Amino acid sequence: MKRFERVILMVMDSVGIGALPDAADYGDAGANTLGHVLAEEKPGLPFLRQLGLGNVIAAADLPPVEIPEGSFGRAATVSRGKDTTVGHWELAGLITDQAFPTYPDGFPERILEPFKKAIGRDVLGNISASGTEILRELGPEHVRTGKPIVYTSADSVFQIAAHEKVIPVEELYEICTIARGILDGQDRVSRVIARPFIGESGKFIRTGNRKDFSIPPPKKTLLDHLQAAGLTTVGIGKIASIFNYSGISESLVSHSNSEAIDLTVQAMKKFQAGFIFTNLGDFDTLWGHRRDTDGYAKGLEYLDSRIPELKETLQPDDCLILTADHGCDPAAHGTDHTREYVPILLYSESLEGGVDLGTRTTLADIGQTVAENFNGRLSFGTSFLGDLR
Repeated sequence: MKRFERVILMVMDSVGIGALPDAADYGDAGANTLGHVLAEEKPGLPFLRQLGLGNVIAAADLPPVEIPEGSFGRAATVSRGKDTTVGHWELAGLITDQAFPTYPDGFPERILEPFKKAIGRDVLGNISASGTEILRELGPEHVRTGKPIVYTSADSVFQIAAHEKVIPVEELYEICTIARGILDGQDRVSRVIARPFIGESGKFIRTGNRKDFSIPPPKKTLLDHLQAAGLTTVGIGKIASIFNYSGISESLVSHSNSEAIDLTVQAMKKFQAGFIFTNLGDFDTLWGHRRDTDGYAKGLEYLDSRIPELKETLQPDDCLILTADHGCDPAAHGTDHTREYVPILLYSESLEGGVDLGTRTTLADIGQTVAENFNGRLSFGTSFLGDLR
């Protein structure tokens, strides 16, 4: 059985490849994030295709190759819910049996009243909205009144936006900490997010000082097991915050897909062994939720253009895995995530490639594969390490 000194797992956040059997239960019948982007925009993805992406999605605009360079498959989600936390936790071997609460009509008074009392301020918003749109709509009033902007999204999040000159960043973090303490029990959202911004009316810009206040995973995850075994675990993008910094040896925060890939390459050059876990969040936040098929296609083409560099940086005993956590079909109605299969593309110089990993019943199979590679075992998932050749 081939084992690797280092595994790099990159999550193409929201790049789903077709509706799961239970998608209709979530209002997502017919969803296909990648399929619809391919059909509408026809992005050129030669390097992802060569890894086997066209072999796991039936799309005329991305035909399969006879013998892909990588091994390929797809995975379902068994957890309840379809958000970032649920998907990443399942990738790391932790199944969520009850979906995190969401608030499409805004937060109830049982949350807002104690929150406003604790921070000594009234709030603006309390709606489900795009972060950029709500700044345009309520930013001027926030600057005038000093009231923080509270809003949510299709995800299980409580977001607080404030201008850095009105509510300094550290004070905003304190406000988020207060919210995190209030949001418990039936209202235990997966993340409270600080959304600081700068600029003037009509030109407000969110800064890189975002901070997520997540709930801790209820059980040990792949990251905890690897770290306990003495392995270096690097989280890039929002990985550390998703796991509430548990099991992370080093966290590298990025503000774009390009920066996340840059940091991944840097980490591959710095750390000669262990586990590198990267989130490429722009697919979700910039293009999926905003229903921007053109932006989504350009983002896929950019990732595709970086594949040769990633492959060149790999050592012979490295393994690169590309996958996703859920869908966010830009051709669907609304702005919610979509319940979809996700791709699995696995590449190593030391492997022949072309192995069809089939349809995995859970994302946890990926985490179990990584765990087995490092002589560990998770409580959930079936490894496909032995299928590689």
